[in-house]
Amino acid sequence: MTEKPGVEVGGGLLDRHTTDLYDALSDLIKVYQFRDRNRVHCHGISVTECYALEALDRHGVLTLNELAARLYLEKSTVSRVVDLLERKALVWRHAHPEDRRAVQIGATEEGKRLHDRIAGEAKTRYRDLVEAIDPDARPVVIEFLQQLAATAKKPPPGGGCGCGEGGG
Repeated sequence: MTEKPGVEVGGGLLDRHTTDLYDALSDLIKVYQFRDRNRVHCHGISVTECYALEALDRHGVLTLNELAARLYLEKSTVSRVVDLLERKALVWRHAHPEDRRAVQIGATEEGKRLHDRIAGEAKTRYRDLVEAIDPDARPVVIEFLQQLAATAKKPPPGGGCGCGEGGG
């Protein structure tokens, strides 16, 4: 059996890399989860509301089901989020013209301006991160993160919640 350089038989290196990735992502997520939550709240919305505005800004008008799928949340949860955003005049909701059971949701001009302001502040902070990475490595780091995000979006094998309990 021919071994590839850097690959250990029995998954030892793969196991170590998996643990290292888990630790790195856990640290990164905690930093951004809590720091971004505090920064977004300064604008009078929650992180979930901000993610909803981002999805509507990025993808345009969506149905409630489409928005729920993009946010990885239950439809009932997203409906409550949309209610809050609608009360703040950041989104609008109308009956779907072709499906009486569905509603369409879009960001208002004020919602788009708020999302642009929050995203602009985040990009200013991220610029410092990008600047700290070797310029030759930046495209590789960004491509890796894009591939990681795309892979993470895929449903777990066998469906369900992915917790190993067989639930949905």
